[in-house]
Amino acid sequence: MKLVVVDKALYRRRLNRVIAVFIGALAMLSLLFGTLLISWFGNNAPISGESTGNFKWNLLGVVLAASLCATVLYSLRHHSYLTEVFYVARLKSLQNRIYRQLSKWRQRAEQDDSQALIVLCFYFQSQKLVYLLDDNTLTLSAVEKELQAVEEQIQRLGLQVGADDFQESMLGSTDQSE
Repeated sequence: MKLVVVDKALYRRRLNRVIAVFIGALAMLSLLFGTLLISWFGNNAPISGESTGNFKWNLLGVVLAASLCATVLYSLRHHSYLTEVFYVARLKSLQNRIYRQLSKWRQRAEQDDSQALIVLCFYFQSQKLVYLLDDNTLTLSAVEKELQAVEEQIQRLGLQVGADDFQESMLGSTDQSE
C-alpha cells in the first residue's frame, strides 16, 4: 500500500456524511425490524406492570439492521465517493497489524534489518498522515521523533529505502527464527 495525500476537508466531510447516514439508517432499520419482529412473533398483550418479553425481538432487529447497514457499506467500498474514507480505514487497519507486531519490528530494526526499517518508516509516516487528518496533534511530536530516528538510521546505514518500498506481504515475515 502506498501513502497518498488525502484532502483533509474532503475526507472529513465525506466521513461525517457516511457516519450520519449509517447512524440514521441503523436507527430507522432497527425500529422497523424490531416492530415487524414484535408484530409477527412478540407478546402483544402484556400483563399490567410487567415486561412484554420483547427485548429479544428488539435486539434481533438491531442486529439485523447493523448487519444490513454494514453489508451495504461494504458493497459500496469501491464507489468513488468513499475512496478517501476506505483508504484511511485500510491504512488504520494496516497500522493496527503493525502495532501488534511492533516490538518484533523494533528488535529487527535494532539489528539493522532493512525490511524492518521499511515497515517502521511506513508505520510512522502513515501515523503522521492519519493523525493530521483526524486532528490528533497531541501525540504527533512523538510520532515525528520516532520517524526521524528511523530515517536517521536508514541514512546512517546508507540504505535507499523508505515508506514507498512497503508491501503488505512484509507483515507476514516478522519472525526470522521461527
